[in-house]
Amino acid sequence: MTINRINPGKRWSDITVFNGIGHFVEVAESDTSADVKGQTLQILEQAEQMLAKMNSDKSRVLSATIFLTDFANFDSFNEVWDEWFAEGTAPSRACVKAELADPNLLVEIAFVAAERQ
Repeated sequence: MTINRINPGKRWSDITVFNGIGHFVEVAESDTSADVKGQTLQILEQAEQMLAKMNSDKSRVLSATIFLTDFANFDSFNEVWDEWFAEGTAPSRACVKAELADPNLLVEIAFVAAERQ
C-alpha cells in the first residue's frame, strides 16, 4: 500500500496518510504569546485546514494526544476542546504534561483521523 506524505520535508511531513488514516501534529503558528485558550484555538483552526487537505474533517478525528506544558491549563484547554467537537464526535485522547521544544508553546496536539471514502 502507498504512503501519502503531504508537504514532505527533510524533518517531517505535514500529514502522513496510510490506508485511509492520516497523522499530523499542530502547534500554534501565528501567535505563540497567546494564552492556552488562544493557542488551542489556533491549533484547532490549523487542524481543520490539515483535515481538509487529507479529505477529512473534525468529525473523523479518531484520536488525539495532547501535550500540555502545565496542568494548571487543563481546564482552560478543555473549554476550547469541548466546544470544537459536535456532541458524540469527540475522539479517544490522552493528555500528558510535557516540555515542548519552544518555551513559548503551551500546547501541542498529535491527531489521527480517517479520510472520507
